[in-house]
Amino acid sequence: MGDSSGSVSIDMEALSPRGQEHLVETTYGPVCVAVCGDPDKPALITYPDLALNYMFCFQGLLFCPEASSLLLHNFCIYHISPLGHELGAPVISVDAPLLSADDLADQIIEVLNYFGLGAVMCMGVTAGAYILTLFAMKYRQRVLGLILVSPLYQAPSWSEWLCNKVMSNLLYYYGMCGVVKELLLKRYFSKEVRGNAQVPESDIVQECRRLLCERQSTNIWRFLEAINGRVDLSEGLRKLQCRTLIFIGESSCYHSEAVHMTTKLDRRYGALVEVQGSGSLVTEEQPQAMVIPMEYFLMGYGLYRPTQSISPRSPLSPTRISPELLSPENMGLKLKPIKTRLSL
Repeated sequence: MGDSSGSVSIDMEALSPRGQEHLVETTYGPVCVAVCGDPDKPALITYPDLALNYMFCFQGLLFCPEASSLLLHNFCIYHISPLGHELGAPVISVDAPLLSADDLADQIIEVLNYFGLGAVMCMGVTAGAYILTLFAMKYRQRVLGLILVSPLYQAPSWSEWLCNKVMSNLLYYYGMCGVVKELLLKRYFSKEVRGNAQVPESDIVQECRRLLCERQSTNIWRFLEAINGRVDLSEGLRKLQCRTLIFIGESSCYHSEAVHMTTKLDRRYGALVEVQGSGSLVTEEQPQAMVIPMEYFLMGYGLYRPTQSISPRSPLSPTRISPELLSPENMGLKLKPIKTRLSL
């Protein structure tokens, strides 16, 4: 790892859980936290989506050279695994009390206190984004900003609630069966990478399918129950004053909810980036599209100073980005909705 003033050499071992994981005892049970980077740097905490851990949910982003340089240069990253989602996690007894989304948000503050962290930056994906948004509402002084990927903020619609209940029952009685895997893959990825009869599914989907086979179905069931019982956060969003950067994949099944979420945020603090050609899991499917918006977002905190307005290695086309919308003043003080698109 380089110093804070020079270029960064990314140590890939720092991204491995081996020798980096901590089991933190909390009021709500033990939680696994993988620490990556220099603990003297500002803290970035992450929270993955349902059935994923940080090694898949954020691996694509952290293995993207520009993104890993940006994040590991500025932060020490604390990856929180929900409800026994970490590798090698034991099965949580079905007799153990079910935790609510509120409990999971409260668990985060105990993790922060364990590591002696003050105010932190947060990054979450879908279900994880909901938990971190709820955390930011309950503990405002402990959150510097939110980076949310395909976030949830409303209570489940009837169709989502029913789909989740079907998946929950299948997990409980049959484990990680084929139907559950297909529902989860549809949740994460766009049709393009999931493939069809003529086009095989991409390597990233195949790897995710393999990962899902290794999950403890009982633990996933518990997290799903918590998320399916979530409440609407609309009123709290109006009072949320930390800067919030939202990424949403154009093909995400949560697209309309993420777009609508920005209307609930104070216009001075929220920005939306729509990533075309991606499903919900933008961190894996199109991680390059997150780099420039994050650069300008972090500039508002004095954490990053790019040497030029657009990185020559960025896959984002400058002709598709308004400099006015991505100026430090707007991204730091008055965020506006923007769209990004990968160049083909």
